[in-house]
Amino acid sequence: MQELHTTLTPSFLGLSPSSGLLKASNGATDVVIGFPGDVVLGNGETFTGTTLYAGEPLAPTKIPLVYGGDVGSKVCEEGKLNATKVAGKIVLCESGVNARAAKPYAVKLAGGAGAILASTKAFGEQSITSPHVHPATAVSFVDAEKIKKYIRTQTSPTATIVFRGTVVGSTPPSPRMASFSSRGPNFRAPEIFKPDVTAPGVDILAGWTGANSPTELESDTRRVKYNIISGTSMSCPHVSGIAALLRQARPEWSPAAIKSALMTTAYNVDNSGDVIGDMSTSDASTPFARGAGHIDPNSAVDPGLVYDAGTEDYINFLCALGYTAKQVAVFGSSISCSKRAGATVGDHNYPAFSVVFTSNKAAVVTQRRVVRSVGSDAAAAYTAKVTAPDGVRVTVSPETLQFSPTEKTQEYVATFVQRTTGSVTEKYTFGSIEWSDGEHSVTSPIAITWPTSNVAEM
Repeated sequence: MQELHTTLTPSFLGLSPSSGLLKASNGATDVVIGFPGDVVLGNGETFTGTTLYAGEPLAPTKIPLVYGGDVGSKVCEEGKLNATKVAGKIVLCESGVNARAAKPYAVKLAGGAGAILASTKAFGEQSITSPHVHPATAVSFVDAEKIKKYIRTQTSPTATIVFRGTVVGSTPPSPRMASFSSRGPNFRAPEIFKPDVTAPGVDILAGWTGANSPTELESDTRRVKYNIISGTSMSCPHVSGIAALLRQARPEWSPAAIKSALMTTAYNVDNSGDVIGDMSTSDASTPFARGAGHIDPNSAVDPGLVYDAGTEDYINFLCALGYTAKQVAVFGSSISCSKRAGATVGDHNYPAFSVVFTSNKAAVVTQRRVVRSVGSDAAAAYTAKVTAPDGVRVTVSPETLQFSPTEKTQEYVATFVQRTTGSVTEKYTFGSIEWSDGEHSVTSPIAITWPTSNVAEM
């Protein structure tokens, strides 16, 4: 099998997606590398946080611990902390109002020894890594609440922070969906499944401008060539870089074919063999969080089949969405949606399925797809394996696709029938359609959106 080879340098990780080769939406996951900073309380309890602080460490001897709200500012705003109550102590700071990196700096100005930053409740298990100028670590919302309770129930609460540098390990399992990563469904076009795929986007080494400090604080005089950054703006360069490599390996492929290869070969389990987790919920992620899965570059270069789309497909899609004649005319004055009355959004040749049931009555939805064989063996037979979402019967016709040197493209129809018996307990249910020739696995996720009246009480 052909493989993609490259040197993943920091400059590669910062590759710009500005070429527009891949018009996609991607989620962000964490990686197996961490930067732990442990909060050790006076009673021995330990909570692992995350930090890029690399200065003089705190002494192992525990020192007084206070809550920001008791010493002038619960979010640790500069100039609002009481220096008399903060001097020589570690301060627990809430999230919000000021930047994460600004909170430890405010503690420093007030004479504090260090800071513990609480994450938001919405972030669940996740806390954000920052290159602090003062001893500090960020902990999850749940852990911060436990630390706060400790402060409230002790007459003389104490703590220290242990900085453990860079750690590589398999605990917790990786990848996991980042809490900040955008979720589906697609409200603009519900029949188009989103997000597409996910890629590393937490604590990524990336190039950094010398015009600003790593914390982006004016008071921070440090200048670095590289920084550790989190965001979908970090997962995007990963996907864009892999798309560029695929373009090099498969120059005949269109942007849609590249997207298809990335989506249909993505994986959905972590390094422990479980479904990729979601840090915002502490549960297994759904396809509306991870998309088709986590990108697998070497599998994407040999996907077996691709779902391609060209100009006509996208014009049909825009017409189906209800674009006006004036809007569509941008693509050519002779283009008319009136001649494309049969176009439907759900029939866009996209490598995933999203079905919206709008009534509590039994309904049938059909979506058509066309796949092209791009395997090394022009003669191949692919058989469908369907994992039906709860509440739906899914059929594929034909169930086997035959390809030959002269027949490289085949069409099939997926039919989704709303079951009349039983009920679903979630607004969204998920499944998949997998085509396999024994060597390739071409997998498309299925998402079903149910009307509220169909969802049983939990």
